[in-house]
Amino acid sequence: MTDRERFIEIFKNNIKREGAAELLDYLTGPQSDFFTAPASARYHNSCRGGLVNHSLNVYDRLCDIVSRDSMKEFGCNPSAETVAIVSLLHDLCKVNFYKESTRNVKDENGVWQKVPYFEIDDKLPYGHGEKSVYIITGFMRLTREEAFAIRYHMGFSTQGEARDVSAAFAMFPLCYAVSCADMEATYYIEQ
Repeated sequence: MTDRERFIEIFKNNIKREGAAELLDYLTGPQSDFFTAPASARYHNSCRGGLVNHSLNVYDRLCDIVSRDSMKEFGCNPSAETVAIVSLLHDLCKVNFYKESTRNVKDENGVWQKVPYFEIDDKLPYGHGEKSVYIITGFMRLTREEAFAIRYHMGFSTQGEARDVSAAFAMFPLCYAVSCADMEATYYIEQ
């Protein structure tokens, strides 16, 4: 099964709320590069299809994290729908965000070669997590917990006040869980 097929299967099996079908149509349609976009320009999964692969890695890690008894003790017991939403859709801010380009790099013999790379081409500069929330809510409603989990999925590397991240983690244990899932996917699975 390809990453695209797996993403669509998990999405359709778990996300049932009003507007979900329209959001999936957008992601699979010609106006979106979700299934071919990289997850980053230079770091984790900076390759074609890296974004969908990263989203699936976060989904797998989050499923593991929220299944732990300790997370349930902390009040983190999200539905299968919420897990799918916050993990699969946390990085929608990266849809149509990168463009393929080339740059000159010296090879092992000191000869300049054109090599492909991705550069940022942000046509909707609205932040990171908050941009993902903005895109999703154009199609379907999020719970407050889901919106916070997506907004703060970058944890303490989020732009802004560390106090806000701490408050979000304290209010919604799912925020912490998504942040951990994102870091595990980024730093351990995709490096």
